[in-house]
Order: sequence, then C-alpha cells, then structure tokens
Amino acid sequence: MKIIQTITTPTLLPHWSQDLVVTLPRIVCGYLLAFDFGAAKFGMPWSPADNNLGLFEVAFWFPSDVASYGGVFALAPAFFAWIGAFSEAIGGLLLIIGLQTRIASFLIICTMLVAIFMQQIQNGLWNCLPAMGFLWIGLFNLMLGSGRFGMDYLLTKNKA
Repeated sequence: MKIIQTITTPTLLPHWSQDLVVTLPRIVCGYLLAFDFGAAKFGMPWSPADNNLGLFEVAFWFPSDVASYGGVFALAPAFFAWIGAFSEAIGGLLLIIGLQTRIASFLIICTMLVAIFMQQIQNGLWNCLPAMGFLWIGLFNLMLGSGRFGMDYLLTKNKA
C-alpha cells in the first residue's frame, strides 16, 4: 500500500501557478491521446462511427501492424495491440483527470517508444514528432505526477 501511495502522490511545485502551467500540457496530451489517436484504434463511446469498433475493441488492422514489427511483437500481436491502444485511450483519460498519472505516463512512454522506433523512424524524423511530443510530456508527468490540479492530489493531500 505504501508503494501505491508513493506512486500516486504528486510532486508539488513551490507555487500553485507553476502547477497550473504544467497541468496544461498534461490535459492537452491526454485529450489528443484519448479522443483522437487512441479512439481511432480502441473502441470508446466517442470513437469514429466508420471504424465500427465495439467498446474496448481494437481496430482490426492494428494487430497485423504490430506483428509487422517482428520479435516479441510477432509472438503476441493482439496483446500488444490491445495494450498500446489501451494506453493511448484510457491512459489519455487518466492524464486528463490526473488519476494515477505516473502509471498512465509509464504506459504512454512505452507505447510511444514502440511507435517511434518500431513504426515511424523509417519514415523520417518528421513522422516521429507526434509520438516524441507524447513521449516528452509522458516523461515529465512520470516525474511530477498530476501536480495540484489532478485527482491524485485530491486523493493523497490529507495522507501525506
């Protein structure tokens, strides 16, 4: 239980306005992941209707895309596709509300590293930029947590 408390408790910056400034990229990143990138490949209530995705269903094309990376991804492509799509869609929602921010950030970081080095790098650095942006914001949130403006703070402020 102590480890969950440590992971959940955010690092607070000296002034609330600093926490507000670092909250904005977390919310924007979470929104883009949950409502655009993740929703296109993972069934959410707001997923595009033409994708024909059921709730928590992975897009039909995504496991074969993941299998093409080779190695361990070819051994269990459906699992890795589900984890990747989950980390984008659900991890994005968790970032928006600031709940279990460090865990969501870790999953997003792993997903973005795979996206950069297994999918986009052969298409040039320019194509890596969206995943790199999510990666850097994920690293930042992994270190700081949600700050004062997230559910993590509300859940842990009286226990610290």
